[in-house]
Amino acid sequence: MSSEAVDGAVVLSARGISKSFSGVQVLFSVNFDLRVGEIHALMGENGAGKSTLVKVLSGFEQPTSGEIVLDGKAVKLPPNGAAEALGIVIIHQEFNLAEHLTVTESLFLGREVTRFGVLDRKHMRAETRRVLDLLGSHVDENALISTLSIADKQMVEIAKAISRDARIVFMDEPTAVLSREETNFLFRQVRKLRDQGTSFVFVSHKLDEVMELTDRVTVLRDGQWVKTSPTSLLDGESIAQLMVGRELSSLYPAKNEPDVDEKVVLSVSALSTGYVRDASFELRKGEILGFSGMIGSGRTELMEAIVGLRSRASGEVVANGQTVPPHDVHAAIDAGLAYMTKDRKSKGLLLNSGMAVNLTLQSLDRHGKFGYLSASSEADALTRARRRFDIRVRDGNIVAGRMSGGNQQKLLLAKVMETEPQIIIIDEPTRGIDVGTKQQIYHFISALARDGHSIIVVSSEMPEVIGLCTRIAVMREGHIVGMLEGDEISEQEIMRYAAGLKKKTAA
Repeated sequence: MSSEAVDGAVVLSARGISKSFSGVQVLFSVNFDLRVGEIHALMGENGAGKSTLVKVLSGFEQPTSGEIVLDGKAVKLPPNGAAEALGIVIIHQEFNLAEHLTVTESLFLGREVTRFGVLDRKHMRAETRRVLDLLGSHVDENALISTLSIADKQMVEIAKAISRDARIVFMDEPTAVLSREETNFLFRQVRKLRDQGTSFVFVSHKLDEVMELTDRVTVLRDGQWVKTSPTSLLDGESIAQLMVGRELSSLYPAKNEPDVDEKVVLSVSALSTGYVRDASFELRKGEILGFSGMIGSGRTELMEAIVGLRSRASGEVVANGQTVPPHDVHAAIDAGLAYMTKDRKSKGLLLNSGMAVNLTLQSLDRHGKFGYLSASSEADALTRARRRFDIRVRDGNIVAGRMSGGNQQKLLLAKVMETEPQIIIIDEPTRGIDVGTKQQIYHFISALARDGHSIIVVSSEMPEVIGLCTRIAVMREGHIVGMLEGDEISEQEIMRYAAGLKKKTAA
């Protein structure tokens, strides 16, 4: 912990901040302070007001009431990112990158370096390389943003913030798509900058990372301040309880072990894509099968090929007795297959549309008559979905982009289930959501399995696949290298296969 953080002056604070959107209040007289040279965690369930408070403290939103104090003086922060001139930088949860630019061009957009009136590209490329090396990132500074993986785009966002010599940095879920190695590099750099006097606000749902990295923790619940405490005086369980206001002793539901004689509902045989090679496995009725492995191991590529979102070079998929042709999403849906993407903001939901539009997008034929969409049918479906999946919004007409991450994830799950699938593939089911909503999602998945649905859970969080799944397939470099069950299932065993320390076993 930084000693300066304990005794240092307050650099930025919120005093009695309230915020309303269209008459709906989301922050209620919140107080918050950030000291020089500290890493301050901001915690709370989705919908608790964390992102709104961050936007107010960085100038992207103006408070309805209350004041912002910077360096001891009340200020009105300039909007639309202009607060960067005051040393306040935000790493957004949603990427803020121009896809057609290179990595270097993205880092220097709006503050290009010139020499004799000409862009000094050599200097900018060298500086970009220096910052990426600080983060331990191997991203090519000349690569187009559009060619990068999600994890690499996140590293570029972080590099962009660090390169601007900020003295206050807001990080909103910065490690959600990073590997453990990438996260470790990031944390080392954050600590180094903290020790030099930079202040960080760290918004995350990963309790272990909060305990590892931060100096103090502030918890919000339902838009109100609950507690601020040195991290050293808390543990993960106490933070979780402060966030949700209840005990979370049963985060994972009891496992329902399927009968080994249950029929096989999904059979994948020798499937290959451009990266995945010769993948074979079976899924039984009522089973929750996990897929684990390092980021880039091919898990998402395999699942997208199964449901027709990605081309297959070879192999066969049989779902509920029907052969699913390659690159045919509609045939997969007709065979009872559904896929819930890990990228809800870019691929899962229409962020500028309402809940009903998103809910029925894949099942319009179920809500129409004589070629016309029935508004009443859509409304009834939304009422059922909100009740079934506990989608909590104050305004029933809210667009998806204004919903909290947890409610977005529940809406995405409801959308997937609206096609009435028997086989559900869920990719990163709890990415970027709070611990209370995680518990709900886990219980939803378990209930679906008990009702006879068959589920594949793809997750980068080993406790998640271990807590939910009765079998776990481990992937490495495009191959299924292990299939674990029973007493074989452990973090150590998964890691041995994922790291290539054990050879492939029969699936």
